[in-house]
Amino acid sequence: MRSGNPVLNASKFESMAADSYGGANTMTIRGTATKTLILLGLCTGMASLTWGMVYGQNAQQAMPLMIGGMIGALVFGLATSFVPKWSPVTAPLYAIAEGLLLGGISAMFERQFQGIVFQALLATFGTTFALLMAYQTGIVKATENFKLGVIAATGGIAIMYLAMFVLRAFGIGQFSLAAMGGWGIAISAVVVIVAALNLVLDFDYIEQAAHQGAPKYCEWYGAYGLMVTLVWLYIEILRLLVLIAGRRD
Repeated sequence: MRSGNPVLNASKFESMAADSYGGANTMTIRGTATKTLILLGLCTGMASLTWGMVYGQNAQQAMPLMIGGMIGALVFGLATSFVPKWSPVTAPLYAIAEGLLLGGISAMFERQFQGIVFQALLATFGTTFALLMAYQTGIVKATENFKLGVIAATGGIAIMYLAMFVLRAFGIGQFSLAAMGGWGIAISAVVVIVAALNLVLDFDYIEQAAHQGAPKYCEWYGAYGLMVTLVWLYIEILRLLVLIAGRRD
């Protein structure tokens, strides 16, 4: 098994399957779906907190929570990735921390472009539902070539963002998608497509892990991996909408 999501890699799930004892102790797709909804609920609940602060023009009050959320998301995300057995605890903590960060960021863009967050959310969950249906009906199949292509594209995007960050940090030119005009919008659209395709790999990976009898705690681990992709997709869609809206103004 192979996934474009670095959280969900083959060696982890294969080693986890060895810890399983079968029956009620094994991972199920339904259980993973339930836990994904729990993580999304926690993320949304905490996002509403910093959203209210920033949108209510209390950004200074929200900033410590947002910074704490960013640090917490990184720490709990790494902990979940490296020690999957901790995922029943660390995955919810990651969702809480991520929510604090996303709520503030979303409110900042919403104050600048009214209605843009709703559009981004609608596009994110609409895309997720459409790809899930396409995967279940066999319209989209996670073949080995498909997986390799998505993994390569995802790696390329990561390198591009890292290079842009380093160049901007050293003040070398204006390296940002916003500064690229139409090309920036085109690149952002490609990134959104790649992020969306990662969902197909995640669906396939979770299904295979459940069929292989991964232990019960992997439901939290699989839900965490899927949420990482959903957060990435939402951020990229929001970025694309902001770029388009900025061109109109």
